[in-house]
Formats: sequence, C-alpha cells, structure tokens
Amino acid sequence: MKLDIGMLSHDLKTLPDYARKVEAMGYDCLWSAETQHDPFLPLAVAASVTESVRLGTNIATVFSRSPMITAMIAWDLQKASGGRFMLGLGTQVKAHNERRFSVKFESPGPKMAEAVRAIRAIWDCWQNGTKLNFKGQFYTFDVMTPFFNPGPIDHPNVPIYIAAVNAYMCGVAGEFCDGMHVHPFNSPKYLRDVVHPTVEAGLKKSGRSRKDFTYATASFVIVGDTEKERRDQELMVKQQISFYASTRTYQPVLDAHGWGGLSAQLHKKSVEGDWKGMAELITDEMLDTYAVTATYDKLRDKIMERYQGLLDRTSLYQPYQPNLGDPRLPALVKQFNG
Repeated sequence: MKLDIGMLSHDLKTLPDYARKVEAMGYDCLWSAETQHDPFLPLAVAASVTESVRLGTNIATVFSRSPMITAMIAWDLQKASGGRFMLGLGTQVKAHNERRFSVKFESPGPKMAEAVRAIRAIWDCWQNGTKLNFKGQFYTFDVMTPFFNPGPIDHPNVPIYIAAVNAYMCGVAGEFCDGMHVHPFNSPKYLRDVVHPTVEAGLKKSGRSRKDFTYATASFVIVGDTEKERRDQELMVKQQISFYASTRTYQPVLDAHGWGGLSAQLHKKSVEGDWKGMAELITDEMLDTYAVTATYDKLRDKIMERYQGLLDRTSLYQPYQPNLGDPRLPALVKQFNG
C-alpha cells in the first residue's frame, strides 16, 4: 500500500516549496481537492517543480465542467508532468450542482459513466487522429478541427478515478475507470460487502480483473505517541464522522453495520446547528469502526492489518494531517513507500 498526501494549501506562492518537500519525503502522490479553490491549477505549479511524485485530483467535480474542458486540462497536466497525472472525478451532491454550480443534476451514475467515456473519446481523437463522433444521452462531441486539436503526447494513458459510495457508482468505477476514490467515511466491512463486489462486477463487464484497478482513500486516523495527543484528536474525528453520517448520500456506510437509523438523528441536529450534539452520538464502537488509532511507529501496521487487499493507496485524512515538519513523519512515509 502506498502513502499519499493531500494538498493542505492552494497558495500558489508557497506551493513550489511544499511540492518539493512532499517529493523529497517520498510520498507517492500529491492530491488536490476541489473545495475552496480550483483543483487543477496547483497541480500545474507542482508539475513544474517536481520530477517523480504523482499528481492527481481527489476530486474535481465532473458536471460543473464540460468533458471537453476536463479532457483538455488533464491532457495538459499529463504532458507537463511527464505522465504523472491522475484524473479524479466526483459528482458532488444535488444541492451543490444545482445551487452552487447552477448545473443540472440528472441521473448521476449514467451521466458520470458517459462523461468518462466522452473524455476518453476526446483523448483518442487527439492521440490517434480518430474522428470525434461521440453521441450519448447527455453529451455530444462531433467537431474537432486542427486549430483546436492539441495533438498527441508521450503518455496518453491518463488514469481516471471516480469517487463512489453507492453500489451503482461502484459498478461504474469498475466498468469504466482505472481506480476509485473511496470516501474517507468507510470501514473494512463496507468495503468487503458493498464496494468490492460491485466494482468486481463492473471489472468483469470490461474484461478486466482486480489487478487492473486501484482503490485509493484518505483514512481517518487518531495518531499520537501520548494519550493526550490521541485524545485531543478523538473529538475532531468524531465530529467529522458525524458530519458525513448526517448526509443521506453516505447512509450505505452506516447501513453496513446496522446503524442506518443514526443518519436521521444526525441530520436533525445538523439542521438545528447542534454540532456538539452530533459528535456525542458517535460512540466509541463507531469510532473504532471508522478510524484507526495508533502511535506513529504502529500506524502503518494497523492500517495494513485493517485494509490489506481492500485498499491500494491511502493518505491521512486532510484536516488532521501532521505538519510536514513533524520529525516522526519521514519514518512513517518510509515504512509505506520504502
């Protein structure tokens, strides 16, 4: 299993030093998320100052951009990085699509699958000179003149990962994608019982197997070498778990353990603004189910014991990532990545 890292800051002035340090420490991939900033621009900066660390989006929203725009950005990043880019896409939830991005939220599973197919068709046109003639239910692309064609690149096989929680989207990931961004709110049982079977069904449809697919995530961890250090993190992690569990999108993760009824309780408290009360509903059993607690020297072993065969890449969930200057980090990265 590889250890990756999320981008803590999108400040383009400090990013070059940060990216160089991440690479020097031996992290395998630097992931950028689409929250308060564009996820692609920082990766362009990182690509220009690094040579070996992989670069990817975790995730970029898929419906807020035309697949043509996404294909172009990814193509440029793949060329700039010398083949180190991984395109991670996600649907986001209905409210954000309709009220933040002002785009239609329709049939998200089928539309995601079609967007991935469209992006690949566009890349095939640019790389191989194939006539662009993509016609689907949601997207049509049939014009590509030489003036607008960026042409072939040295590393045309850009891996596409998608974020998936429910069974349908996991099947889309298996059938059409190279990997999947597993939501941080997960458990081994949920991965074994829900995610892997549906992904494997999708892989079978596309004539592929488990070895052709990558599962990536960011793990909730409570890590520290003293009891106080770990205790200080417990409430923050419980708060984050309660936030995700209050959203119906993530109910399958609760259902896998028979805790589906908790979602409505948490949602009610979130509407009331009772964030403290939400965290109090997360029991120690739930915390142990969804988070890994360990000292730094044992963290890798605990993660491997929990997720061996279920995940291929992980990072420490972003809000609780230790500062890169923490002297315990280099040894942890080396344990994972050599």
